[in-house]
Amino acid sequence: MCYATWHAVTPETADRTFFQNPRSRRCGGFLQPSHRCDCVVWARVIYTENAMKRLLAALLALSAFAVPAAVAESPVLIELFASKNCRACPKAYKVLGEVDSARDDVLILTWSVDYWDYLGGKDPMAMGESKDRQRAYVDRFRLRGPYTPQTVYNGIEQCPGNKPGKVESAIEKAKKDVPKGVTLTRKGEDVVLDGKPPGLTDIWYVDYLGGEENTTAAIHPVTQVTALGPWLGGRTQIALPACQSHCAVIVQEAGFGPVLAAMPLDPPPGH
Repeated sequence: MCYATWHAVTPETADRTFFQNPRSRRCGGFLQPSHRCDCVVWARVIYTENAMKRLLAALLALSAFAVPAAVAESPVLIELFASKNCRACPKAYKVLGEVDSARDDVLILTWSVDYWDYLGGKDPMAMGESKDRQRAYVDRFRLRGPYTPQTVYNGIEQCPGNKPGKVESAIEKAKKDVPKGVTLTRKGEDVVLDGKPPGLTDIWYVDYLGGEENTTAAIHPVTQVTALGPWLGGRTQIALPACQSHCAVIVQEAGFGPVLAAMPLDPPPGH
């Protein structure tokens, strides 16, 4: 058995946490042990008003470390491959235009291709990069060949862009399977890329037309694409090239694999 002697504590020192002796409860006095003891003393903890305030503040501070800050989700990147000579493409523009107006969790880009130019003249928006990008997706999805209007969702789903039901279904599938752990954050004129990708990753910087500058029927037609370099993970601050109209950063597994993050950027002043 262990014994401890107790002495009274004055009200001026009662802001600290004390043990109250059950025998002195009716007297309302605070007691504390006069020396340390290795046994457990039957007692209950008393908190004064000031002590309780400090305890709550400490708990709130700990909860801030326990719960991570919320991070905005990357939008689903929808890529439409189209041509002015494609008869089904106007329907795809309408479908994706409605999606763009109704949702704020998608980023739609139109890549114009030139392999239908023989049907009605050269498509002025067509780029060689569009055709190369689509060919890579054809291989990944094991398709017979490229077609328009094809839509690709975060590099992991694809379907005809003129089918509203299939488009909505593909968006939802892409949202469920969106990769985690890679973030893009704007920092002044730069972006900060952080996380751990599954392997080698490409960073793309895309210029596209938006708002009044887009005089075509396409949704956000791409005008230029720049490779900012490979990325293997870790925190990296990236200086961005000048943006001509509207721009976006795309972080994608090498070989046009799954899109790990995408961020539309505000247009430059005066646009």
